[in-house]
Amino acid sequence: MTDRIDRPIHIVGGGLAGSEAAWQAAEAGVPVVLHEMRPQVATEAHKTDGLAELVCSNSLRSDDWESNAVGTLHAEMRRLDSLILRAADAHKVPAGGALAVDRDGFSGAVQQALETHPLVTLERGEVAGLPPADWDSVIVATGPLTSDALAAAVRELTGEESLAFFDAIAPIVYRETIDFDRAWFQSRYDKGTGKDYVNCPLDRDQYHALVDALLAGDKTGFKDWERDTPYFEGCLPVEVMAERGRETLAHGPMKPVGLTNPHAPDVKPHAIVQLRQDNALGTLYNMVGFQTKLTHGEQKRVFRTIPGLEKAEFARLGGLHRNTFLNSPRLLDGQLRLKAMPRLRFAGQVTGCEGYVESAAIGLLAGRFAAAERLGQAMTPPPATTALGALIGHITGGAEAETFQPMNVNFGLFPPLEDVRGGRRGKQDRKRAYCARALADLDAWLGTRAAA
Repeated sequence: MTDRIDRPIHIVGGGLAGSEAAWQAAEAGVPVVLHEMRPQVATEAHKTDGLAELVCSNSLRSDDWESNAVGTLHAEMRRLDSLILRAADAHKVPAGGALAVDRDGFSGAVQQALETHPLVTLERGEVAGLPPADWDSVIVATGPLTSDALAAAVRELTGEESLAFFDAIAPIVYRETIDFDRAWFQSRYDKGTGKDYVNCPLDRDQYHALVDALLAGDKTGFKDWERDTPYFEGCLPVEVMAERGRETLAHGPMKPVGLTNPHAPDVKPHAIVQLRQDNALGTLYNMVGFQTKLTHGEQKRVFRTIPGLEKAEFARLGGLHRNTFLNSPRLLDGQLRLKAMPRLRFAGQVTGCEGYVESAAIGLLAGRFAAAERLGQAMTPPPATTALGALIGHITGGAEAETFQPMNVNFGLFPPLEDVRGGRRGKQDRKRAYCARALADLDAWLGTRAAA
C-alpha cells in the first residue's frame, strides 16, 4: 500500500478544474504532479502562464446560497475546502450579489497554494496524445481548449466524435476613460454595496442605433471546419443576441430595471450597459453581456457610441474561441473515469459542464475520487439532491447522450421536491427549499464519510 500511495496522480491542465483536483488529492495525502503546457504552448484565449487564469468573465456568478443553485454550489465547495472558493473569497471585488474576483490576485493565490504544497509538483510542458502507460492514475482537466493531439487521441480511443461549441469573451475598459458625467455607479436594486456596477444609459434612439451597429459591424470569420459549430447559449456574442430581435438586449443584459440615473432621475432609460469591476484596484471594468465576435477595430468604433464610453480605452478587446467537450453520459462512468481506459479521469469543462464554478466543482470531485482510489478507500458521489451530486449525475448519465450539450448547474438538475404541505410552493419558496435540502444532505453525507 505504501508503494501505491507514493505513486503520484498526474493531472493534465492547470486551469480551475485541474488546480482544484490537485489541491483536493494533495490534501488527502496523495502526491500529485500537475502538468500545465503554458508558457511553452500558448492557447487562443489565455494571456498569462498563471494557474487558474480566468479567460472570460471575472465573475463566479451568484453567491446567494439560500435561493440560487450556483450559490449553493459555492457553499458546498466551501464545506469541502475548495481552493478555488478560498482564493475567490480572498480576492473578491464588489459585484452586488455575485462573487467576482481580481483576476491576477485570484490566479496568484491558487498558484502559490499549489507551488508551496509539499505534495504537489508543477511541471511545465504539453502532454501530447494519451498520457504515458505508466501513469496509472490520470485526471485530464485540459478544459475547453484541449490540445489537438490529446483530443485526437481520445477520439481514436473512444470512437466518439468530440462535440464543440463557440465561446466568446467580453471587452475590458480602463475606468479612468469612462465619462462619469454620463455614467454612474449603482447595483441593480441596490444589491451588494449598492454601487458595484458602472451604468451607461441609452434612450430608444441610441439603443436602436447600437443594435444596428452590432448587426452591421464586421465580424470575425470562421474557418471551413468551424462553420457548423454552434454557440453556447449561456455566453452568446452580443451581436448574435441582437439578431434574435431588436429588443432582445433591452430585455436581457441591457435591461434598465432596478436602476435610477442620478443625472436625469425623472427620465427612464430604454436600455443600460453595465460594467463590472474586474480587478481589486478598481481600475478595470468589463462590459457585462458584451462578449463579441466583432473585429477589434469594429469593437472600438461601436462600443464608443455608448453614452459614457465615447473616449473608452480598452485593456482587452473581446474575442471568440472554439471549445471542445466529451459526450460524457456515453463515455464516462459515475467516478468520471473513461470507460474505454479507466486509468483516465476527466474533469472540468471538457466533461460538458459549463462555468467556472461548475468546472472547479467537477475537478474537486475528480481529485477526491482519484485520491480515494489511490488510498484504497470507497467514495460514493454526493447525493443527487446536492448541487455537486446533481451536476455530476447530469454529466455522467442524467443527460441524454444523443442531445448532450454543456450545462450550468440549475434547479432543473435536482430531484423534485416533495411538497409536504400538499400544495404548490411559490417560486422563491421552492428555490429556498432546494438549497436548504442540498446543504442538509451534503452535511449528512460528510458526516457519514467522517464516521467511516
